[in-house]
Amino acid sequence: MPDLTDSMSTLSTQDVQNPVDFYRHHIAERLSPILNKPIEDVTRILSWTQTLDKGDLMLPVAALREKGVKPPERAEELAKAFPTGDDVLVTAQPNQGFVQFFFKPADLSKRILPMILSKRQIYGANPLPGLIDPDHPEKGKKKVVVEFSSPNIAKEFHQGHLRSTIIGGFISKLYAMSGWDVVRMNYLGDWGKQYGLLANGFRQFGSQEQLAKDSIMHLFEVYVKISKIKAEQDVPINDLKKQIKENKAKGEDVSDLEKELAPLVAESEDEKARIYFKRMEDGDPEALALWKQFRDMSIEKYKRTYARLNIEFDVYSGESQVNGEEIDKVLANLKKLGLAEDSEGAVLIDFTKHGAKKLNKAIIQRKDGTPLYLTRDLAHILERWETWHFDKMIYVVADQQNEHVAQLFKATELAGHKEISDRCQHITFGMVKGMSTRKGTVKFLDDVIQHVKDVMMEVMVKNEKKYEQLDDPEATADILAITAIMVQDLMGKVRNGYEFNFERMTSFEGDTGPYLQYAHARLCSIERKAEADISSLGSADLSLLKEQHAIDLVRSLAQYPDVVANTLKTQEPSTILTYLFKMSHALSSSYDVLQVVGSEPELKKARLALYEAARQVLWNGMTLLGLTPVERM
Repeated sequence: MPDLTDSMSTLSTQDVQNPVDFYRHHIAERLSPILNKPIEDVTRILSWTQTLDKGDLMLPVAALREKGVKPPERAEELAKAFPTGDDVLVTAQPNQGFVQFFFKPADLSKRILPMILSKRQIYGANPLPGLIDPDHPEKGKKKVVVEFSSPNIAKEFHQGHLRSTIIGGFISKLYAMSGWDVVRMNYLGDWGKQYGLLANGFRQFGSQEQLAKDSIMHLFEVYVKISKIKAEQDVPINDLKKQIKENKAKGEDVSDLEKELAPLVAESEDEKARIYFKRMEDGDPEALALWKQFRDMSIEKYKRTYARLNIEFDVYSGESQVNGEEIDKVLANLKKLGLAEDSEGAVLIDFTKHGAKKLNKAIIQRKDGTPLYLTRDLAHILERWETWHFDKMIYVVADQQNEHVAQLFKATELAGHKEISDRCQHITFGMVKGMSTRKGTVKFLDDVIQHVKDVMMEVMVKNEKKYEQLDDPEATADILAITAIMVQDLMGKVRNGYEFNFERMTSFEGDTGPYLQYAHARLCSIERKAEADISSLGSADLSLLKEQHAIDLVRSLAQYPDVVANTLKTQEPSTILTYLFKMSHALSSSYDVLQVVGSEPELKKARLALYEAARQVLWNGMTLLGLTPVERM
């Protein structure tokens, strides 16, 4: 199924039509002389409402900044002074410190429904925010690089990775439909000492035969085993290190303790991993060959997972891809600027000395000369800048990495690249709780999808008649499962973590993924039963839509472009989801009142036009979230 953002490449400024903007201007024209303010100023003050009972637009009196005025009284004055002639397409009423404006239903229906039925997938899209100069579209688009997903290679894709993936996918689609030129980047965790640990673990516990059967799962099992050994070795090593530190502070001799520690460190898996990774850094062919095998297998597996989630990347990069010469330049520049300082053989940046007391210290080079993540990431920012000269770069990274990302942005600024750091944004998110790769308690995404898919299949099979009408029940169950998982993940604010709940996510009642899919499928079912010619709905007599249910549905559909525009500000997928659920509830309560089959032909046609417009908006919102709407279930 095509993506909503596929249409953005051909969308021009002439296609932009937010129906509510027409009413904004209409209201502002009439308020301007009353307020003695320019129309443009009044237009900016008018705000959208999140619930229809508060009107279609409202004017917060406090936003007028009029001194000595009581908002409730002023709201009453403005509502009374607002014109009521035949040419006025809205009515005004006061409510505390607000003036609420309600669009007149007959005009709204004639304006909104034909627009949706003609604009289709681009209804709600607006390329203006992404233009370098909206007054001169020929100057082109602004560019945004979105880094998201970024799993560590050689590890199974788990529920925790899903958050970055679907949030980043959503952000990418949102910017694309807002006119930006979007570069989707997967910056893999594919370098570091942990791959030395994995390689050594594979030598002890690995099997090429098992690797060929199920590469990532086998590597995960190896990683858990070797990590357990390392954790056991770390206990006496850390105890001795702590004792040595304490004794040194007291001025006591620690030579015996150091002699006891040395062989433990030398024989530890941690030290062996460090040595192996140093070989990788030095370009040892044998060490790199095994790592490359792990990397290639990981990417192929991830691509299959991303396809199920409607995610594509323009660039697969990673820590390993950072140019070594660029890293050397970064280190040399940091030292030249006095930002890097030696510390017991390692090199670090003490951010507390450079106006960032909360960022503490960060090691940028180990004692053995290998650079750390911060150094690589800083070098990669500069490489990205040289490649794309982006207007914005967004990092969709979990809140566990908040300090690292803040250090990265600050280091970029301190290194003399404030024009780059100012364009960087971190979208942080809470984690799915109760998961740990090292402990082996992680819930793999494929297993989660299969479990939910089984539940979806059980529900589908119970309705034998509908089940028989499905072309591919397995594919439908897979889509429903992924929808269930993604919707639960996106329901709350992205900064909040959550514990996923199988029972809740698979429910067909309440605000869940299956309920949203059911809303879309039911509209498709109504159209099939009516045997409607969808292409003829543009000639429907929309004046027949007089019931309050119909009026409220039209009002809800009119809000969608404003919802998208507001989402570009909040960057919260829950803004879209909340809207879609409200609309789905309105639809559900309308079916008994706005019946299609059995109605008079013209009334049937008008109601079908309403339902098809609702189906299209539901489709647009769902695909923006990365979902695949089903037509039967």
